[in-house]
Amino acid sequence: MFKRLLLLCLATLPLAPAAAADYPNRAIKMVVPFAPGGGTDILGRIIAQRLSEEWHQPVVVENQPGASGGIGTKAFVRAEPDGYTLLMASTGALMAASAALAPDGNFDVTKFFSPITVVAAPPYLLVVNPNVKANSIAELIELAREKPKALSFGSSGIGAASHLSGALFEKDAHVELLHVPYKGTGPAVTDLLGGRIDMMFSPSTTVQAHVAAGKLKALATTGAKRSKFFPNIPTVAESGLPGYASVGWFGLLAPAHTPKYIVDKLNKAVVAIMGEKDVIDRMAKLGAEPEPQTPDEFARFIDEDVAKWTKLVKEEHIVIPGAGK
Repeated sequence: MFKRLLLLCLATLPLAPAAAADYPNRAIKMVVPFAPGGGTDILGRIIAQRLSEEWHQPVVVENQPGASGGIGTKAFVRAEPDGYTLLMASTGALMAASAALAPDGNFDVTKFFSPITVVAAPPYLLVVNPNVKANSIAELIELAREKPKALSFGSSGIGAASHLSGALFEKDAHVELLHVPYKGTGPAVTDLLGGRIDMMFSPSTTVQAHVAAGKLKALATTGAKRSKFFPNIPTVAESGLPGYASVGWFGLLAPAHTPKYIVDKLNKAVVAIMGEKDVIDRMAKLGAEPEPQTPDEFARFIDEDVAKWTKLVKEEHIVIPGAGK
Protein backbone atom coordinates (compact mmCIF):
# COMPACT_ATOMS: atom_id res chain seq x y z
CA MET A 1 0.00 0.00 0.00
CA PHE A 2 2.85 2.35 0.86
CA LYS A 3 4.48 1.69 -2.50
CA ARG A 4 1.21 2.45 -4.34
CA LEU A 5 0.73 5.71 -2.39
CA LEU A 6 4.32 6.72 -3.09
CA LEU A 7 3.87 6.10 -6.82
CA LEU A 8 0.63 8.08 -6.80
CA CYS A 9 2.34 11.02 -5.10
CA LEU A 10 5.26 10.89 -7.52
CA ALA A 11 2.82 10.88 -10.45
CA THR A 12 1.55 14.31 -9.37
CA LEU A 13 5.04 15.85 -9.34
CA PRO A 14 6.57 17.60 -12.37
CA LEU A 15 8.10 15.07 -14.71
CA ALA A 16 11.82 14.56 -14.30
CA PRO A 17 13.28 14.11 -17.81
CA ALA A 18 15.54 11.35 -16.50
CA ALA A 19 12.56 9.34 -15.25
CA ALA A 20 10.87 9.38 -18.66
CA ALA A 21 14.10 8.50 -20.44
CA ASP A 22 14.78 5.60 -18.06
CA TYR A 23 11.46 3.83 -18.79
CA PRO A 24 11.54 1.00 -19.70
CA ASN A 25 14.81 -0.40 -18.40
CA ARG A 26 13.72 -4.03 -18.06
CA ALA A 27 11.27 -6.56 -19.47
CA ILE A 28 7.56 -5.72 -19.72
CA LYS A 29 4.81 -8.30 -19.32
CA MET A 30 1.69 -7.94 -21.46
CA VAL A 31 -1.23 -9.94 -20.05
CA VAL A 32 -3.72 -11.29 -22.58
CA PRO A 33 -6.74 -12.64 -20.63
CA PHE A 34 -7.74 -15.09 -23.36
CA ALA A 35 -6.32 -18.21 -24.96
CA PRO A 36 -3.75 -17.91 -27.78
CA GLY A 37 -5.07 -17.48 -31.30
CA GLY A 38 -7.93 -15.05 -30.63
CA GLY A 39 -8.23 -11.44 -31.76
CA THR A 40 -6.94 -10.02 -28.47
CA ASP A 41 -3.91 -12.30 -28.58
CA ILE A 42 -3.07 -11.63 -32.24
CA LEU A 43 -3.24 -7.84 -31.95
CA GLY A 44 -1.45 -7.89 -28.60
CA ARG A 45 1.47 -9.78 -30.13
CA ILE A 46 1.74 -7.30 -32.99
CA ILE A 47 2.07 -4.40 -30.51
CA ALA A 48 4.36 -6.38 -28.17
CA GLN A 49 6.75 -7.26 -30.98
CA ARG A 50 7.09 -3.67 -32.18
CA LEU A 51 7.48 -2.26 -28.65
CA SER A 52 10.26 -4.79 -28.04
CA GLU A 53 12.02 -3.68 -31.21
CA GLU A 54 11.49 0.02 -30.50
CA TRP A 55 12.60 0.00 -26.85
CA HIS A 56 15.16 -2.83 -27.00
CA GLN A 57 13.46 -4.49 -24.05
CA PRO A 58 11.46 -7.75 -24.12
CA VAL A 59 7.69 -7.33 -24.10
CA VAL A 60 6.49 -10.80 -23.17
CA VAL A 61 2.89 -11.85 -23.85
CA GLU A 62 1.38 -13.98 -21.07
CA ASN A 63 -1.99 -15.64 -21.75
CA GLN A 64 -4.22 -15.93 -18.67
CA PRO A 65 -7.56 -17.28 -20.00
CA GLY A 66 -10.71 -18.03 -18.06
CA ALA A 67 -14.10 -16.58 -17.07
CA SER A 68 -14.50 -14.62 -20.30
CA GLY A 69 -11.28 -12.74 -19.68
CA GLY A 70 -12.24 -11.98 -16.09
CA ILE A 71 -9.57 -14.08 -14.39
CA GLY A 72 -6.60 -12.41 -16.05
CA THR A 73 -8.17 -8.96 -15.93
CA LYS A 74 -9.07 -9.07 -12.23
CA ALA A 75 -5.60 -10.41 -11.36
CA PHE A 76 -4.08 -7.60 -13.40
CA VAL A 77 -5.79 -4.97 -11.25
CA ARG A 78 -3.46 -5.95 -8.39
CA ALA A 79 -0.30 -5.43 -10.47
CA GLU A 80 2.18 -2.74 -9.50
CA PRO A 81 1.44 0.54 -11.31
CA ASP A 82 4.97 0.89 -12.60
CA GLY A 83 4.46 0.34 -16.35
CA TYR A 84 6.01 -3.11 -16.36
CA THR A 85 2.73 -5.02 -16.43
CA LEU A 86 0.25 -4.12 -19.18
CA LEU A 87 -3.11 -5.57 -20.21
CA MET A 88 -4.27 -6.13 -23.77
CA ALA A 89 -7.97 -5.82 -23.02
CA SER A 90 -11.20 -6.22 -24.95
CA THR A 91 -14.92 -5.65 -24.62
CA GLY A 92 -15.49 -9.00 -22.92
CA ALA A 93 -12.57 -8.73 -20.51
CA LEU A 94 -13.80 -5.36 -19.24
CA MET A 95 -17.39 -6.62 -18.97
CA ALA A 96 -16.26 -9.61 -16.92
CA ALA A 97 -14.10 -7.43 -14.71
CA SER A 98 -16.72 -4.71 -14.28
CA ALA A 99 -19.29 -7.25 -13.10
CA ALA A 100 -16.96 -8.21 -10.24
CA LEU A 101 -15.30 -4.87 -9.53
CA ALA A 102 -18.47 -2.76 -9.71
CA PRO A 103 -21.45 -5.10 -9.09
CA ASP A 104 -23.73 -2.08 -8.58
CA GLY A 105 -23.27 -1.27 -12.28
CA ASN A 106 -21.55 2.08 -11.65
CA PHE A 107 -18.28 1.21 -13.35
CA ASP A 108 -15.58 3.88 -13.64
CA VAL A 109 -12.60 2.54 -15.56
CA THR A 110 -10.10 4.95 -13.96
CA LYS A 111 -10.74 3.45 -10.50
CA PHE A 112 -9.12 0.21 -11.62
CA PHE A 113 -7.12 0.95 -14.78
CA SER A 114 -5.05 3.59 -16.54
CA PRO A 115 -6.29 3.51 -20.17
CA ILE A 116 -3.57 3.94 -22.79
CA THR A 117 -5.24 3.67 -26.21
CA VAL A 118 -7.64 1.67 -28.36
CA VAL A 119 -5.75 -0.51 -30.82
CA ALA A 120 -8.75 -1.46 -32.99
CA ALA A 121 -12.55 -1.48 -32.77
CA PRO A 122 -13.68 -3.57 -35.73
CA PRO A 123 -17.12 -5.04 -36.36
CA TYR A 124 -17.51 -8.77 -35.97
CA LEU A 125 -18.28 -11.23 -38.74
CA LEU A 126 -21.33 -13.43 -38.34
CA VAL A 127 -19.99 -16.70 -39.74
CA VAL A 128 -21.60 -20.12 -40.03
CA ASN A 129 -20.35 -23.61 -40.76
CA PRO A 130 -20.97 -24.53 -44.44
CA ASN A 131 -23.36 -27.26 -43.29
CA VAL A 132 -25.81 -24.63 -41.99
CA LYS A 133 -28.58 -24.27 -44.60
CA ALA A 134 -28.63 -20.49 -44.58
CA ASN A 135 -26.95 -18.05 -46.92
CA SER A 136 -28.40 -14.84 -45.52
CA ILE A 137 -29.51 -13.33 -42.23
CA ALA A 138 -33.15 -13.74 -43.25
CA GLU A 139 -32.65 -17.47 -43.87
CA LEU A 140 -30.73 -17.83 -40.61
CA ILE A 141 -33.52 -16.18 -38.63
CA GLU A 142 -36.08 -18.41 -40.34
CA LEU A 143 -34.09 -21.51 -39.36
CA ALA A 144 -33.77 -20.30 -35.78
CA ARG A 145 -37.49 -19.61 -35.47
CA GLU A 146 -38.42 -23.03 -36.84
CA LYS A 147 -36.39 -24.84 -34.18
CA PRO A 148 -35.62 -22.75 -31.07
CA LYS A 149 -32.16 -23.48 -29.62
CA ALA A 150 -31.36 -25.94 -32.40
CA LEU A 151 -28.71 -23.59 -33.75
CA SER A 152 -25.65 -23.13 -31.53
CA PHE A 153 -23.27 -20.19 -31.44
CA GLY A 154 -19.85 -20.15 -29.86
CA SER A 155 -18.12 -17.32 -28.04
CA SER A 156 -14.90 -16.61 -26.18
CA GLY A 157 -16.87 -16.73 -22.92
CA ILE A 158 -19.97 -15.51 -21.12
CA GLY A 159 -20.01 -11.72 -21.25
CA ALA A 160 -17.47 -11.53 -24.08
CA ALA A 161 -18.35 -9.33 -27.06
CA SER A 162 -18.80 -12.45 -29.17
CA HIS A 163 -21.44 -13.61 -26.67
CA LEU A 164 -23.12 -10.22 -26.20
CA SER A 165 -23.30 -9.75 -29.98
CA GLY A 166 -25.22 -13.04 -30.15
CA ALA A 167 -27.45 -12.08 -27.22
CA LEU A 168 -28.29 -8.79 -28.94
CA PHE A 169 -29.05 -10.70 -32.14
CA GLU A 170 -31.40 -13.05 -30.24
CA LYS A 171 -33.18 -10.08 -28.65
CA ASP A 172 -33.60 -8.09 -31.88
CA ALA A 173 -34.52 -11.11 -34.06
CA HIS A 174 -36.80 -12.69 -31.44
CA VAL A 175 -35.04 -16.05 -31.69
CA GLU A 176 -33.49 -18.50 -29.24
CA LEU A 177 -30.01 -19.84 -29.91
CA LEU A 178 -27.88 -22.25 -27.89
CA HIS A 179 -24.87 -20.41 -26.49
CA VAL A 180 -21.64 -22.42 -26.13
CA PRO A 181 -18.92 -20.47 -24.28
CA TYR A 182 -15.20 -21.23 -24.66
CA LYS A 183 -12.03 -19.95 -22.97
CA GLY A 184 -11.09 -17.96 -26.02
CA THR A 185 -11.95 -17.22 -29.63
CA GLY A 186 -9.35 -19.67 -30.95
CA PRO A 187 -10.91 -22.83 -29.42
CA ALA A 188 -14.38 -21.68 -30.49
CA VAL A 189 -13.28 -21.22 -34.10
CA THR A 190 -11.71 -24.69 -34.05
CA ASP A 191 -15.04 -26.24 -33.08
CA LEU A 192 -16.90 -24.09 -35.62
CA LEU A 193 -14.63 -25.39 -38.37
CA GLY A 194 -15.22 -28.93 -37.14
CA GLY A 195 -19.00 -28.52 -37.17
CA ARG A 196 -19.40 -28.97 -33.41
CA ILE A 197 -21.09 -25.56 -33.26
CA ASP A 198 -23.09 -23.86 -36.01
CA MET A 199 -22.24 -20.18 -35.96
CA MET A 200 -20.26 -17.44 -34.31
CA PHE A 201 -19.98 -13.68 -34.01
CA SER A 202 -16.22 -13.56 -34.43
CA PRO A 203 -13.44 -11.00 -34.72
CA SER A 204 -12.50 -11.01 -38.38
CA THR A 205 -8.89 -11.44 -37.27
CA THR A 206 -9.54 -15.12 -36.52
CA VAL A 207 -11.93 -16.16 -39.29
CA GLN A 208 -11.07 -14.08 -42.36
CA ALA A 209 -8.68 -16.68 -43.78
CA HIS A 210 -11.22 -19.47 -43.24
CA VAL A 211 -13.91 -17.46 -45.04
CA ALA A 212 -11.55 -16.83 -47.96
CA ALA A 213 -10.77 -20.56 -48.12
CA GLY A 214 -14.48 -21.49 -48.18
CA LYS A 215 -14.29 -23.27 -44.83
CA LEU A 216 -16.79 -20.83 -43.28
CA LYS A 217 -19.62 -18.71 -44.68
CA ALA A 218 -19.78 -15.03 -43.74
CA LEU A 219 -23.40 -13.85 -43.68
CA ALA A 220 -22.99 -10.34 -42.30
CA THR A 221 -20.86 -7.84 -40.43
CA THR A 222 -22.05 -6.37 -37.12
CA GLY A 223 -21.13 -2.71 -37.53
CA ALA A 224 -23.53 0.15 -38.13
CA LYS A 225 -22.18 0.45 -41.68
CA ARG A 226 -20.35 -1.86 -44.08
CA SER A 227 -16.71 -2.58 -43.33
CA LYS A 228 -14.22 -1.25 -45.86
CA PHE A 229 -12.46 -4.60 -45.57
CA PHE A 230 -15.61 -6.54 -46.48
CA PRO A 231 -17.55 -4.20 -48.78
CA ASN A 232 -19.51 -7.05 -50.37
CA ILE A 233 -20.77 -8.43 -47.06
CA PRO A 234 -23.95 -6.71 -45.80
CA THR A 235 -24.45 -5.59 -42.23
CA VAL A 236 -26.89 -7.34 -39.90
CA ALA A 237 -28.82 -4.06 -39.75
CA GLU A 238 -29.39 -3.85 -43.52
CA SER A 239 -30.23 -7.56 -43.65
CA GLY A 240 -33.41 -7.36 -41.64
CA LEU A 241 -32.55 -6.08 -38.16
CA PRO A 242 -32.50 -2.27 -38.36
CA GLY A 243 -30.55 -0.63 -35.56
CA TYR A 244 -28.42 -3.67 -34.76
CA ALA A 245 -24.78 -2.70 -34.16
CA SER A 246 -21.94 -4.31 -32.26
CA VAL A 247 -18.18 -3.85 -32.35
CA GLY A 248 -15.49 -5.59 -30.35
CA TRP A 249 -12.71 -3.26 -29.27
CA PHE A 250 -9.16 -4.15 -28.32
CA GLY A 251 -6.98 -1.79 -26.32
CA LEU A 252 -4.03 -1.38 -24.00
CA LEU A 253 -4.38 -0.66 -20.27
CA ALA A 254 -2.03 -0.17 -17.32
CA PRO A 255 -2.97 -0.55 -13.64
CA ALA A 256 -4.69 2.39 -11.94
CA HIS A 257 -2.35 5.12 -10.63
CA THR A 258 0.37 4.38 -13.17
CA PRO A 259 2.43 7.62 -13.41
CA LYS A 260 1.19 9.91 -16.14
CA TYR A 261 4.58 10.12 -17.85
CA ILE A 262 4.56 6.33 -18.31
CA VAL A 263 0.99 6.33 -19.68
CA ASP A 264 1.84 9.18 -22.04
CA LYS A 265 5.05 7.50 -23.22
CA LEU A 266 3.17 4.25 -23.86
CA ASN A 267 0.39 6.09 -25.69
CA LYS A 268 2.86 7.96 -27.90
CA ALA A 269 4.78 4.77 -28.73
CA VAL A 270 1.72 2.62 -29.49
CA VAL A 271 0.02 5.34 -31.56
CA ALA A 272 3.23 5.72 -33.58
CA ILE A 273 3.42 1.96 -34.10
CA MET A 274 -0.19 1.88 -35.33
CA GLY A 275 0.72 4.51 -37.91
CA GLU A 276 3.43 2.37 -39.48
CA LYS A 277 2.59 1.04 -42.92
CA ASP A 278 3.72 -2.48 -42.08
CA VAL A 279 1.50 -2.60 -38.99
CA ILE A 280 -1.45 -1.07 -40.87
CA ASP A 281 -1.01 -3.70 -43.59
CA ARG A 282 -0.75 -6.56 -41.07
CA MET A 283 -3.89 -5.39 -39.29
CA ALA A 284 -5.72 -4.91 -42.60
CA LYS A 285 -5.04 -8.55 -43.51
CA LEU A 286 -6.81 -9.41 -40.26
CA GLY A 287 -9.75 -7.12 -41.01
CA ALA A 288 -8.76 -4.58 -38.36
CA GLU A 289 -8.02 -0.89 -38.69
CA PRO A 290 -5.99 1.17 -36.14
CA GLU A 291 -8.22 3.35 -33.97
CA PRO A 292 -5.79 5.40 -31.82
CA GLN A 293 -7.12 7.59 -29.02
CA THR A 294 -5.73 9.68 -26.19
CA PRO A 295 -5.88 8.11 -22.70
CA ASP A 296 -8.81 10.37 -21.75
CA GLU A 297 -10.72 9.53 -24.94
CA PHE A 298 -10.17 5.83 -24.35
CA ALA A 299 -11.44 6.12 -20.75
CA ARG A 300 -14.69 7.72 -21.93
CA PHE A 301 -15.04 5.13 -24.71
CA ILE A 302 -14.72 2.23 -22.24
CA ASP A 303 -17.21 3.66 -19.76
CA GLU A 304 -19.81 4.24 -22.51
CA ASP A 305 -19.26 0.75 -23.95
CA VAL A 306 -19.56 -0.98 -20.57
CA ALA A 307 -22.76 0.98 -19.82
CA LYS A 308 -24.31 -0.13 -23.14
CA TRP A 309 -23.63 -3.81 -22.56
CA THR A 310 -24.48 -3.69 -18.85
CA LYS A 311 -27.97 -2.55 -19.86
CA LEU A 312 -28.34 -5.57 -22.19
CA VAL A 313 -27.01 -7.94 -19.51
CA LYS A 314 -29.63 -6.71 -17.05
CA GLU A 315 -32.47 -6.83 -19.58
CA GLU A 316 -31.61 -10.36 -20.72
CA HIS A 317 -30.72 -11.63 -17.22
CA ILE A 318 -27.23 -12.71 -18.26
CA VAL A 319 -25.05 -13.84 -15.36
CA ILE A 320 -21.42 -12.81 -15.83
CA PRO A 321 -18.95 -15.28 -14.24
CA GLY A 322 -17.40 -13.97 -11.05
CA ALA A 323 -19.90 -11.12 -10.60
CA GLY A 324 -19.79 -9.82 -7.07
CA LYS A 325 -16.60 -11.73 -6.21
